[in-house]
Amino acid sequence: MANTEKPLLIKRYASRRLYNTETSDYVTLEDIAGFIRAGREVQIVDLKSGDDLTRQYLLQIVAEHESKGESVLPINVLTDLVRSYTTEMQSVVPHFLAASFEMLRDGQSKMMENFSSFPNPMSAMPGFEAMRKQQEAFMKSMMGGLPGWAPTGPEREAGEDKPGGSAEELAQIRKQLAELQSKLSKL
Repeated sequence: MANTEKPLLIKRYASRRLYNTETSDYVTLEDIAGFIRAGREVQIVDLKSGDDLTRQYLLQIVAEHESKGESVLPINVLTDLVRSYTTEMQSVVPHFLAASFEMLRDGQSKMMENFSSFPNPMSAMPGFEAMRKQQEAFMKSMMGGLPGWAPTGPEREAGEDKPGGSAEELAQIRKQLAELQSKLSKL
């Protein structure tokens, strides 16, 4: 049985084929996306050089999904990401995104707990249980790949204090983050 504690090691051969070291077979980008959706951490390395190619392949997976019409990222978010590479905000953006996704995960977990723990007067309605299970499956499929994505604890806290943006920019980001937390807590 595979050890899901360690990242799944995928080796890229010179032919650009991707090799799953646990199952000893070749995999596609869609296979890797499936592993991630299932909650598995993945590490992709170049066999010859040993370079870590994980980020490159994850970005490729996102780009392919976006190009197929499975859009998750609005144009203004993509535009802001591109801008962040050329501004002082570059050091703040990764921590902001990680904290935002962490809040989203926490909010989703709380929503699922609330949805299943409170008696609902509609539960006597025929088909309600099937509808609830569909909604739960939908939420899990939407959020399933998020576990482990964001740094937690000291790593995140240490990153929040890094210099890079003006005090005004940092204050604006913190305000937006507080607003997101407030909205999620109301869910």
